[in-house]
Amino acid sequence: MISQPDIANISTSQFEPCYLPLHRSGKLAERVERARRHMGDCDLCARYCHVNRFRTLRGAICRTGERAVVHSVGPHHGEESCLSGWNGSGTIFFSWCNLRCIFCQNWEISWKGQGEERSADELAAVMLQLQEMGCHNINFVTPSHVVYQILQALEIAAAKGLRLPLVFNTSGYDSLEALGLLDNVIDIYMPDMKYGDSELAHRYSHVRDYVEFNQKAVKEMHRQVGDLVLGEDGLALRGLLVRHLVLPDDIAGTRKVLQFLAEEISTDTYVNIMDQYRPCYRAGEKPELDRAVTSAEFAHAIEAARHLGLSRLDKRTSRSWFRGL
Repeated sequence: MISQPDIANISTSQFEPCYLPLHRSGKLAERVERARRHMGDCDLCARYCHVNRFRTLRGAICRTGERAVVHSVGPHHGEESCLSGWNGSGTIFFSWCNLRCIFCQNWEISWKGQGEERSADELAAVMLQLQEMGCHNINFVTPSHVVYQILQALEIAAAKGLRLPLVFNTSGYDSLEALGLLDNVIDIYMPDMKYGDSELAHRYSHVRDYVEFNQKAVKEMHRQVGDLVLGEDGLALRGLLVRHLVLPDDIAGTRKVLQFLAEEISTDTYVNIMDQYRPCYRAGEKPELDRAVTSAEFAHAIEAARHLGLSRLDKRTSRSWFRGL
């Protein structure tokens, strides 16, 4: 494997993802078996439902058994530029979610579970297909509840020639048990940090202790992969990329989130502060959520990031900011 200090001097085609040495050593297969045991008393997300997901889905918020449910697959050109590049990020959108955000823009997928079950062989074939299409990475979207299924498919795909970096594109409500299984498997962690206040997270996303679990998860992700490193072609190869969606009336607690990143993770954290919130799904039931974010609210978020020393903001974030000047 190429050492971390040398990564910035290479292109994606020269980069070896961290799961390949793990696969060659036989330890990836061991991870699959460990993950399977976790499924029998599930602690693979911060819900800690402890359901035997091979036998029943009663009590499992994710409503996902042995097979992952996939909504869609394909090159995505709307991700961060360091992921989408010129050929797109190879996204696999998993159905269901361990959050229940009342403003979810993809509620048909996350609340209703639209999609089709895929076996491990089918999921591996999808990964290889995305690689053949020229995608720069494999981007697992909403993957927290399908860690076992991903590992199972990855072992098959790696044996058949997969060599793209893996992106774990998560809502951030992840367990340390699951992240331990993904150590030296995932190259790029891309968690949401949705809230700075767990009471508000419970009110609007129906989860408990979101901030506490989210911060522990982001710390562990950073421990595993460090700050985001880009190759000489500008594509992300390894590291942490954090997303934060600004909500009306500072419901998301933006400054608290950014302060945590600056003080407890790294001022070199790559952050995408997003301004695209619009009322969706059941947001209209809450008057405080029933409007878009204003340009002033977003400008305040960017100003807070800069004041805290967070300078690695996604390019689209910077462009939105400069439009407001």
